[in-house]
Amino acid sequence: MSDPLIRIAEALERLSPPPGDMPDFDAADAFLWHTGPGRLEPVPQVSRVSLDLLVGIDRARNILLENTRQFAAGLPANNALLWGARGMGKSSLVKAVHGALCDDHPLKIVELAREDLPSVADLLTVLRAATGYRFLLFCDDLSFSHDDQHYKSLKAVLDGGIAGRPENVLFYATSNRRHLMPRDMIENERSSAINPSEAIEEKVSLSDRFGLWLGFHPCDQDEYLAMIRGYCEAYGVEVDDETLRAEALEWQVTRGARSGRVAWQFFTDLAGRKGVRL
Repeated sequence: MSDPLIRIAEALERLSPPPGDMPDFDAADAFLWHTGPGRLEPVPQVSRVSLDLLVGIDRARNILLENTRQFAAGLPANNALLWGARGMGKSSLVKAVHGALCDDHPLKIVELAREDLPSVADLLTVLRAATGYRFLLFCDDLSFSHDDQHYKSLKAVLDGGIAGRPENVLFYATSNRRHLMPRDMIENERSSAINPSEAIEEKVSLSDRFGLWLGFHPCDQDEYLAMIRGYCEAYGVEVDDETLRAEALEWQVTRGARSGRVAWQFFTDLAGRKGVRL
């Protein structure tokens, strides 16, 4: 090979380095996928809460838990899209369900960032080769803008092309949007397209490829207070009901929102004031 061709080949290798070595999947129950080169980084301690601390989402919890249990046991299961209100425990539920099952099954969770979707084919190749393990591929806060082409890569996870999705991989995603794209963008494309019915079909139909749609809606006041009381009991924070109610409602008003995330943020402040470590 002539010198110019060697230099070109070396430059291409630098731009697209080979995937890293197969990780030790016994080293952890959770992994992060990184690109350049593609590699899986073990996560020794997953940031999650116990499944029984997730209040007000009983139906979604039960459905996702059963779906994941089927998958962990080698039975058929569906990819799942958890969509809806911010801060209502979508990602917390995915991590909690995995935590509830991973001790009894060879079940791993792999987090994939939305911007790394173009590399998902490499990741699936690694996971497909890891026989003896089953993987929840998790993408948090998934959504697409008008000129975003990453959704095409997602089809490799949901449909798998001619090779099919690996039998040992299941995909869970969370999003604030049921159709993974802004409503005003859907309406704009419908109104300006020559053929409105086909203009957005490719993007909108992406969410249809998820077998499970689990909706999350804003909690009411009683659920909000029950979340905080549950945290207090679990972590041993002592506070009377009247004080808890007054302070929690004041915190909610100052935040202008009521959700599981706001409940946890108030509890974090309360635990700090009470001298309780979390």
